[in-house]
Amino acid sequence: MSGTDQRFAVSADRAPRELARLREAIDHVDEVLVRLLNQRARYAVEIGRIKGVLSLPVYSPEREKQVLENIEQWSSGPLPTAAMRRLFERVIDESRRVEREASTGEGSE
Repeated sequence: MSGTDQRFAVSADRAPRELARLREAIDHVDEVLVRLLNQRARYAVEIGRIKGVLSLPVYSPEREKQVLENIEQWSSGPLPTAAMRRLFERVIDESRRVEREASTGEGSE
């Protein structure tokens, strides 16, 4: 096949445009992810405030276990479930941090 790598269904002359298109699509997904992660953090702040009022601990192992189980159930690839779990473990860590700040009245956001 001249000009086309058999692994991909795009010719060499179209490849640069396709690469640019895919990178633009990833940029859009990244923007949406940032907005969604910030919305998730806003919810965590509110949860932290409520936990502060109720004198509840920030760390809730059963809830974190439930969240990770949900992530594993919802994940259908191509990222392996273990990779998705690692990503969300980090998201949970940061959510717990903003919850803790909100529950004690610390932090600026």
